[in-house]
Amino acid sequence: MNCELNQLLKPLVKPSITREQLQEYAIASEDNNPIHLDEVFAKKAGFPSVIAHGMLSMAFLGDCLNYNFPPEKFELKKFSCRFKKVTFPGDIITSSGKIKGVNPDGSLIVTLWSENQSGQHTLEGEALMTPRT
Repeated sequence: MNCELNQLLKPLVKPSITREQLQEYAIASEDNNPIHLDEVFAKKAGFPSVIAHGMLSMAFLGDCLNYNFPPEKFELKKFSCRFKKVTFPGDIITSSGKIKGVNPDGSLIVTLWSENQSGQHTLEGEALMTPRT
């Protein structure tokens, strides 16, 4: 990848989130909060349905980084995000970003975001990528 300031990343579109995916993620992450798994509980909490794990959305951003910056060529040094909107089963999440800064050592500051099928940002973040030598 030729890395230039303000260069947009190739977007990564994930298939729609499923309830099975949330159950599998709950097992893998040991996050069995009923807000992610129990429809009745989620509705009592004021949501129309169960909600996706925030860290699942962050993992989608990580996938976008790996898609654009192959791990054999780049190393992830820092990664942070802010959750902006709840994600639900059925949502189709597109993760993308742009190169916000190019440092003299070749490391890159990358601004990231995920959005749902309505174009609403669900997650925003930043990463520091360094080239492998």
